[in-house]
Amino acid sequence: MSNNATLVLHDSALLQSVCGVNDRNLHVLERVFDTPVLVRGNELRLASGNAELGRAFADVISQAESIAAGGEVVAPAVMESIAAQRLAGVREQLDTALHIPIAETKVYPRTEGQRRLFEALRSSELTFAIGPAGTGKTYIAVAHALRDVLLKRRRKLILTRPVVEAGERLGYLPGDLEQKIAPYLHPLQDAIASLLPADLARRLYENGTIEVAPLAYMRGRNLRECYVLLDEAQNTSSQQMKMFLTRLGEQCTAVVTGDLSQIDLPKGTTSGLREAAHLLRAVDSVAVVRLTQRDVVRSALVQRIVQAYDEFRND
Repeated sequence: MSNNATLVLHDSALLQSVCGVNDRNLHVLERVFDTPVLVRGNELRLASGNAELGRAFADVISQAESIAAGGEVVAPAVMESIAAQRLAGVREQLDTALHIPIAETKVYPRTEGQRRLFEALRSSELTFAIGPAGTGKTYIAVAHALRDVLLKRRRKLILTRPVVEAGERLGYLPGDLEQKIAPYLHPLQDAIASLLPADLARRLYENGTIEVAPLAYMRGRNLRECYVLLDEAQNTSSQQMKMFLTRLGEQCTAVVTGDLSQIDLPKGTTSGLREAAHLLRAVDSVAVVRLTQRDVVRSALVQRIVQAYDEFRND
């Protein structure tokens, strides 16, 4: 069976078992998914173009195929039970979707860890999102921030991060302050570019609704009615993190993201992210969400890379 939206069952006996007598199982799936099931030879495909429904349909067919391969009959009632359970999870994801107005973009949680992050962002004034590369922590935080700003729940979005080089010495960077900090903020800006039309994103930068600032320039500020996103926070010192957190004023929402496995601070320096997540874990309106390799959605390769490094460290 293939892994994309079109499912191929090469064993004709299994295909017949999955489809059921007179295609009764397929009729059940069409009713549960409220979408036609297309059959062409030994290929099955859900007519809906929704990616989440497509994945759910693939899972249902895979489970039914496993049952049939074990010699059991896939009765219509069994097929309906499998489909209803899988679709319930999809509906929960759809219900928790982040809808970004104007851009008409929707972002869905794709793992259990991401679902917990969605819930934390909805209910907390300060959220720490900690996890390896590829878990979507920055992307989800940017989506939530843009939603609040475009709905006028917050006056502006401030993007910041410590200017720490990842094991390299880049030397002097030309240009004004924004041009100097821009290379460090590309991950945040890439997320914005993927969520908003280019002309809208440009207007938000130009009118100051989205502000880019190095962490060092946050000292002395009193941030009010803002959404502040501190990225790569594993590279903040203890003093920098405390300085940042004490800038947060009235009606201010903050998200702090970072990967504790990729700390580039000088040896012997305490990571402000590690310390703050520990010290503030029980404070009201503060949430600490820890993502793992199981939440990696960037690619299967990245998931395997993260797993290999984790296993190496645990040896």
